[in-house]
Amino acid sequence: MRPLRYSINITLDGCCDHNACATDEELHRHATENIKRADALLFGRVIYEMMEGAFRLPAQTGVIPDWMKPWMVPFAHTINATKKYVVSNTLEQVDWNAELLRGNLANAVQQLKQQPGKGIFTGGVTLPLALAELGLIDEYEFIVHPRVAGYGPTLLAGLPTLVDLKLVDRLEFSSGAVAMRYEPRR
Repeated sequence: MRPLRYSINITLDGCCDHNACATDEELHRHATENIKRADALLFGRVIYEMMEGAFRLPAQTGVIPDWMKPWMVPFAHTINATKKYVVSNTLEQVDWNAELLRGNLANAVQQLKQQPGKGIFTGGVTLPLALAELGLIDEYEFIVHPRVAGYGPTLLAGLPTLVDLKLVDRLEFSSGAVAMRYEPRR
């Protein structure tokens, strides 16, 4: 069974707005390696559209956008090549190597997890909350940045039950951010 892994950048006060967490070359390299540990991405509409808008490379030309720093290019190539599943009730269609996932979320994700492969990777705020409520996340990674944002959204806000986790890995970055990887205690 493929594991479902969740990773998110957060501030010390739990803010998970992507604008509150600075990224650099080292963190992009880490994100690239995370995606390489999976053979599928599971996104909600917001993260899908945000990632597509930022990292989709032109298919015909392969030209890298002027704003993209050279150290971002491996991430862009990796995310472009990876199969994507998008959970959305509002999108009518998707492309960018993606397909819509409709119907009962628990059943649809269980079917994805039962397919052979390395794993499924997810990010964002709303979809991971629903996945955590359903007990479908097999690994949580919180990349905690040494910042206090003072605003939200906050990590897994509204989760109706406690999720007991055990620390399985920890990685410190030169920026002061710390990636902590956890597995649920079952």
